[in-house]
Amino acid sequence: MNKDEFNSAFLLCVHLRLLVVVFVLSSLCSISLAMYPADFVQFASQPDSFPLVQNHASAKIVTDPVDYPGVIRAAGDLNDDIHRVTGVNPQLSSSATSQILIGTIGKSKIIDQLIRDKKIDVSPIAGKWESFIIQTIPGALVIVGSDKRGTIYGIYDLSEQIGVSPWYWWADVPPQHHDSLFIKPGRFIQGPPAVQYRGIFLNDEAPALSGWANEKFGGYNHKFYAKVFELLLRLRANYLWPAMWNNCFSEDDPLNPKTADEYGIVMGTSHVEPMMRADKEWVRAGFTGKEWNYQTNPQALRDFWAAGIDRNKNYENIYTMAMRGKTDSPMASAGGMQANIALLEKVVADQRKILADHINPDVTKIPQLWCLYKEVQSYYEHGMRVPDDITLLWSDDNWGNIRRLPTPEERKRSGGAGVYYHFDYVGGPRNYKWIDTNPIPKVWEQMNLAHQYGANKIWIVNVGDLKPMEFPIDFFLSMAWDPDRWPKEKLTEFTRMWVTQQFGQDAADVLAPVISTTLKFNGRRKPELLDLPTYSLINYDEADQFLEEYKLTLAQVEDPFDKIPKQLQPAYYELALHPALAYETVLELYIAAAKNHLYASQKRASTNYWADQAQKQFAVDRGVGEYYNRKLLDGKWNHMMDQTHIGYTNWQEPSRNIMPNVVRLEVPQAASMGVALQGSEAAWPGSDQKPELPGIDPFTFLSQPPRWIEIFNRGKTPFDFSVTCDKPWVFIPITHGTITTDKKIFPFVNWSKVPTGNSIASIVITGSEGHSITISLPVFNPPAPTKESLHGFAETNGYVSMRAEDFTKKVNATSAHWDVIPGYGREGSAMSIFPVTASSVVPPDQSPCLEYNMYIFHPGLAKVSALIAPTQAFVPGRGLRVAFSIDDGPPQVVDTLAHNSKADWERSVMDNIRAVPWNVAISTSGYHTLKIWMVDPGIVLEKILVDLGGLKPSYLGPPESYYH
Repeated sequence: MNKDEFNSAFLLCVHLRLLVVVFVLSSLCSISLAMYPADFVQFASQPDSFPLVQNHASAKIVTDPVDYPGVIRAAGDLNDDIHRVTGVNPQLSSSATSQILIGTIGKSKIIDQLIRDKKIDVSPIAGKWESFIIQTIPGALVIVGSDKRGTIYGIYDLSEQIGVSPWYWWADVPPQHHDSLFIKPGRFIQGPPAVQYRGIFLNDEAPALSGWANEKFGGYNHKFYAKVFELLLRLRANYLWPAMWNNCFSEDDPLNPKTADEYGIVMGTSHVEPMMRADKEWVRAGFTGKEWNYQTNPQALRDFWAAGIDRNKNYENIYTMAMRGKTDSPMASAGGMQANIALLEKVVADQRKILADHINPDVTKIPQLWCLYKEVQSYYEHGMRVPDDITLLWSDDNWGNIRRLPTPEERKRSGGAGVYYHFDYVGGPRNYKWIDTNPIPKVWEQMNLAHQYGANKIWIVNVGDLKPMEFPIDFFLSMAWDPDRWPKEKLTEFTRMWVTQQFGQDAADVLAPVISTTLKFNGRRKPELLDLPTYSLINYDEADQFLEEYKLTLAQVEDPFDKIPKQLQPAYYELALHPALAYETVLELYIAAAKNHLYASQKRASTNYWADQAQKQFAVDRGVGEYYNRKLLDGKWNHMMDQTHIGYTNWQEPSRNIMPNVVRLEVPQAASMGVALQGSEAAWPGSDQKPELPGIDPFTFLSQPPRWIEIFNRGKTPFDFSVTCDKPWVFIPITHGTITTDKKIFPFVNWSKVPTGNSIASIVITGSEGHSITISLPVFNPPAPTKESLHGFAETNGYVSMRAEDFTKKVNATSAHWDVIPGYGREGSAMSIFPVTASSVVPPDQSPCLEYNMYIFHPGLAKVSALIAPTQAFVPGRGLRVAFSIDDGPPQVVDTLAHNSKADWERSVMDNIRAVPWNVAISTSGYHTLKIWMVDPGIVLEKILVDLGGLKPSYLGPPESYYH
C-alpha cells in the first residue's frame, strides 16, 4: 500500500467512526451506569423488584419533617429527578401504593421505627461517617443515612442511577426518558468514604466565573452557591473554599453560610484566609491603612478573627489556621526564619484561644487545618509545629506535583494530613486557567501517592472557574470517595463510565478514547505556554505530525455535532467538542505563525498565506469563545470563556488576546525557485550549507515520517521543475510539474535493491528559470540485523528513542516492581514503581529493573536522557533517584533532582517532563542492553533517548525507534 492509499484508507476509517458516533448519540443508549459499584436500577420489571415508577405512577416520597432540612430538600430533588426521567411527578401520584422512605438514623421517626421493628438492619453504617443503605422491603424502598450527608448521598445515588447526571445543570446533560423504573431487591451499602473531607476551591475566578455569576445571579450570592452545593453533593463532596479574589462569602450575602449549612456543605477558607475571614474583609471591616502583621498589629487581627468566628460558629466549618502575608504573599520577615516561626506559633496559639473562647473549650473537637503552601512548608521543615489535632494540609507545586507527604511518625497525628491540589493556577511560570489540561492518569498517580502515604483527611482541588473542569473534578471526587475503586488498571473504565453517564453506553466506545486523547494532547503543554518554537517545524516533522493527529482527533467529535439530537448538543459541545476545538485552534494558530516566520526567512511567496492562516485561526479562536458565551443555550454560560490565553510575555495573563506577530513580504513578479529540506531551516539557493536530507535506513523508514524535499516559489509567476536521481533504487513519485507556491516531493527507497553499507543518492531539482540544486540523500543498508531478525530497538540516524512501556524485559524484586500507568504522559503510557510506599534500595540488590535491548550501529559516547514526570521529592530526607547501567556494567545512581533551581523547576512544569542525563561509552557495534533500576519509588518514566551524536532538538523527542 503506498502513502496515498494508506491515507485514503485511514480517512475512510475515521469517517466510519464518525458515522458510529452519530448513530449511537442519536439513539442514546438505554443503560446509564453509576460511577459507584452498587448498580441497582432496572428499566423493566424483574421478579421481586420494587416499582419506583410504572403505569404512569410513582412511589410516594416520604420524609420526617423533623429530619435535617438538607435531607428534606434533597428528597425534593429526587422528586424532580424522577419527573425529569419519566415525566411522572411523585408528589402528584395519588394512586401510588408503594413508598420511598427517606431518613437519617436518630433523626427520622420513620427510620427509627423500621429499625425497632427489625425491618431494616443499620448496623453496617451506624455511627459511621457519611454512609448509607438503600434497601427494598415489602411495599417500600428505604434510603437511610448514618448522618445528614449519608442520607443525602443515598438520595442522589438513586437519582444518578435512574439516569440523572450530577452535571445535568452545570453541563446541561439531559437524562434519557424511561417510562418505568424498578429497583433490584436487596440491600446496597455505601460508605464511609476514604477521605473525610472532599471538596473544591473556586479560585482565579475573574473574569470568567465572576462575569457569569454577576450576569446570571447578581453575584456570588446564595442562589449561585446553591447550584454549587447541589453539584458537590451529587458528586459526594462535602467541602468548599469559596471564591475569594474580590469576594467575601459571608458578607456578600449573609444567606451564603446559612444555605451551606442547610445543604450540608462544610465551609472553609483558602490557604491565605485564616479563621473564616475572607481576604477582602480586612479592608471592608474598616482596617484600611492598618498593617496585616501580627507583630505590629496583633489586637486588631485578634478582633478581626474573633468577629469572623462569632459570625460563623453555628455552622459546620474547618478553620484555616496561622497566616500568610496579605493577598496570598509570603509573610513579611523582620527577623528571619526563626523569628517568623516563633511569631506564627504564637498566632496559632492565640487563634486556638479564640476558638476555645467562642466555640468549644475543648479546642481539639473543632476541625482545623494548617495549609503548608509555598514558603509555609519551609517553616515546618525548619521546626515549626502546631498541635497534633490540626490537620496538616500539604500542597502540590501548583502544577499538579505534590511537594510533601506525611512520614510514618506524622501519620500518628490525630489531626491527620491532606492535600491541596491544582487544576488551575495563577502564578509562575505562567497562569493556566482557560480550559481543562488535566489528564486523569496524572491526577490518579499523584492522589494515589496521597492515599498510600496516609494523607486522607482532606482532599481539596483548585478548580478555577469550575467549568470547564467537569471531567477531572468528577474523577478527583470519585477517587476521594473510594480510591480502591479506581486503581490504575481501571482508569479507562472510569472514562468509559463517565462518558456513558453523560451520553449513553454505546457512545463510550468512540467518545471515551477521544476524550482521553484530547486531555493527553492538552496536557502536553498548556495552551498559555504555547509559542512559535514549541513544536519543531524542522526536526521529525513534529509540529505537522502533532497538528495532524489533533485534527483527526477533533474530526471525531466535530463532524457529528450538527447531526446529533438538539437536546444533546449543548452537553456534547461543553464536554466533548469544545476541549478539543479550543486547543486545536490555538495550536494551529501558533504553527501557522511559526511557518510564516520560517518561510519569510526562506523568502517564500507563501509567507503571506501563512500570515493569513494565522490571522484566520486567531479569528476562529474568538469565534469559538463567542459561541460558548453567547450562542450556546442562548447565552446560559456567557463570560465562561472570557479568559485570555494568547499572547503571554510573562507569568501574568495579557489584558486581551494578542495575535502573534506575523511577517509579510513584497513578493516579486518574476518566478524564482527555492528548495527546502526536511531537517533544516536553510533554503537553496542562498545557503552556504550543503543541501543534505537526514539519512535513511530500513528502520528509519518504518518509524519516522518519510523524507521530503519542498520546491517553492519566491515569486508570483509559476515555473516548471524536473527531478532526477542518480540511483535506480530511489523512486521519485513526481518527476516534473509546475510550482505556483509550494510542493513536497517524497523520495522512496527500494530496499531490496540498495547495496549493503553506506551509499549517497544525488537528487537534482531543476527549475525552468535556470536554477538547479543537487541534494544528497545518505542511505544506510546494514547487512544485519533485518527488521525481522531484530530483537529490541534499532539505532537510526545516531539515536535510539524508546517509550518506557516498550521494555524488552522486566525484572521484579521481592518488595517492588515496575508497572505501567496506562495513558500517563505526553505520548503513550508510563512506567512507575509499585507499591509506591516501597523502601529505597541500592541496586542491584532487591532493585526491580527495566531492560531495553538496542542494536547500535555507530558506537561511541552515548548521552542517555530519561524523560520522567516532574515529580517532587515528596518524602523528607529522601531524594528521587534512579540508576542506569549498560550490559553487565554496575548500576550508576543518578539524582533526578540534582539540578532543581527555580529555572529547572519552571522548565520541568512547562514541558511537563524532566530530562535526567547519564553518559556512557558504548565501545562496540551490535546488541547492548540499557537497564534502568529503581532506587526510590515515585519515579514515573515516560521515554528514554540515547543520543549517539544524531539527536535533534524537539519538544517530544523523536518518534519511537523501530523495535521488534
